[in-house]
Amino acid sequence: MSDAEVLSEQSGNKIAKLPLAAALLALVGLCDAIYLTIHHYTYVPVPCGEGFDCGAVLTSPYATIGEIPLAVFGAAAYFVAFSLTILAAFGNRLMWKFFGVQAALMAVFSIYLIYVQAFYIHAFCQYCLLSAATSITLFIIALVSRFWRS
Repeated sequence: MSDAEVLSEQSGNKIAKLPLAAALLALVGLCDAIYLTIHHYTYVPVPCGEGFDCGAVLTSPYATIGEIPLAVFGAAAYFVAFSLTILAAFGNRLMWKFFGVQAALMAVFSIYLIYVQAFYIHAFCQYCLLSAATSITLFIIALVSRFWRS
């Protein structure tokens, strides 16, 4: 049985579609992270919705590691997730396992960043929350695929 068949067995081809869904979702996260990176390096304030304070979040000491904005690391993480899901969509089962690890790491870090926004910065950024929702959803997709396979 090929790796692509293993990804889709016992699920009516639902798992075969999961890598593609995850790839599209990773592209959403990648676009969000690139958007924030561009705003960081062009010094253009990020437009923020009612009830959010993106400026407070994105200019806080928690928004960078050294001189590098977290959005750059996010873009790299989403690109890796996208690459792994595309490889998995073409049947590489090992890449789907690596994606599961990547998605778990991204979700844990996103939950930490939500905690930081809530309890240290006392403000939320809608783009940061979009990234967190994207990361957590990628992790849920990875989890669902594990359950469907068993």
